[in-house]
Amino acid sequence: MDTSDHQWAFLQDVAKLVGFAVQFGYKLTGGDLWRADWVQDTLYQKGISPTRNSNHELRLAIDLNLFIDDDYQQDTKAYWELGKFWKNLSPYNRWGGDFQAKDGNHFERNLTSRA
Repeated sequence: MDTSDHQWAFLQDVAKLVGFAVQFGYKLTGGDLWRADWVQDTLYQKGISPTRNSNHELRLAIDLNLFIDDDYQQDTKAYWELGKFWKNLSPYNRWGGDFQAKDGNHFERNLTSRA
């Protein structure tokens, strides 16, 4: 499976995730999907991102902004149902809420399985 195959599978899973969110009456808006290398490096240097290498650079990660009853959710716990659903879609999918930094709005696909 090459990178474009992973990108295609990733976007299909993102579509499923959005559909799942609708079932809860959630509203999602898009955040970062792709980042240039220099943008990721700047975020790392400023301490905003914990890593120099992000799957955003490969177009294999997206940050989604969650609204419940029109209130923007910043707590990782609010994303728990979405994260659980996301991980169950594919063994390649990882959720930022499981990361040490607790990045609940982050959904990504790895080129290798998380198992």
